[in-house]
Amino acid sequence: MPHALPTTVDATQVRELRDVDPRIRLIDVRAPGEFASLHIPGSYNVPLGLLREHRKELTTRLGDPVVLVCASGARAEQARGLMESAGLERLSVLHGGIAGWEQQGGELNRGRGTWAMERQVRLAAGLLVLTGVVASIAYEPLKWIAGFAGAGLTFAAVSNTCAMSRALGMLPHNRTSRTEDQSLIEALTGGSRVEGRD
Repeated sequence: MPHALPTTVDATQVRELRDVDPRIRLIDVRAPGEFASLHIPGSYNVPLGLLREHRKELTTRLGDPVVLVCASGARAEQARGLMESAGLERLSVLHGGIAGWEQQGGELNRGRGTWAMERQVRLAAGLLVLTGVVASIAYEPLKWIAGFAGAGLTFAAVSNTCAMSRALGMLPHNRTSRTEDQSLIEALTGGSRVEGRD
């Protein structure tokens, strides 16, 4: 019977687990642009939205143990919840995400991509607040745009979810095509590699 994975693992533990069991899959749930700019060699990019859409297919066809990766750990925890609710049991989350991996000397592939989702959210929220404050000089009720952004950020922190990152994830630079989605699912569940995904 396969041994259970710890709930969270750090970079050293991931390297040790890969030495013991090369079938371990690293699934990076960040947006494709984030993945393109920086990722762990050999990891698969399955953005959180794609994972939501295909979680049942992945969990019924994926027999290998999985370590979930994101920028800091929050999206990976959401992914764990989705995959556990669909029945996958051998799951772990990389503690500290890509940042933790890098701090512990983990190897990374670097390329050109978009900003990290957290940075995109900060930009969008900052622009909403700035727009609301500046526009309220001309029309005072527009100050509520800034209030709305502040309320959204507060709710995101308390609930550990982020509607803005979900919305930004739908932008073209943060998505893959349907053809890429299907070939990725096939590669992930069938064992073959996808060009440009590691």
